[in-house]
Amino acid sequence: MSLDTTAENANTLAYCNVCGTQMATTAQSCPKCGAPNGLAAQQVSSKTMVAAALLCFFLGGLGIHRFYVGKIGTGILMLLTFGGLGIWTIIDFVMIIVGSFRDKQGLKLSR
Repeated sequence: MSLDTTAENANTLAYCNVCGTQMATTAQSCPKCGAPNGLAAQQVSSKTMVAAALLCFFLGGLGIHRFYVGKIGTGILMLLTFGGLGIWTIIDFVMIIVGSFRDKQGLKLSR
């Protein structure tokens, strides 16, 4: 291995603090033991919780909040089933309020 390759790998790889396994610095957790990676920046969606909550509260039966976060397929399903007769809408609203609702890329909504 050349020195250039070693220098490149030093910038993109890290070692787990728990088991010592080599992993990417962008990995959220260690692939071997599952320990969280402190070097990975928590990415957040450009979509906001407030907008999603308001859309869900007022237009949840139409699935508009799902279209807002990029989940087109489930937005269409909500539109056809009127939000799962309201049950799916309530579940989504609670998930948005507690902060566990995610956008299409799996990122948490920004506050």
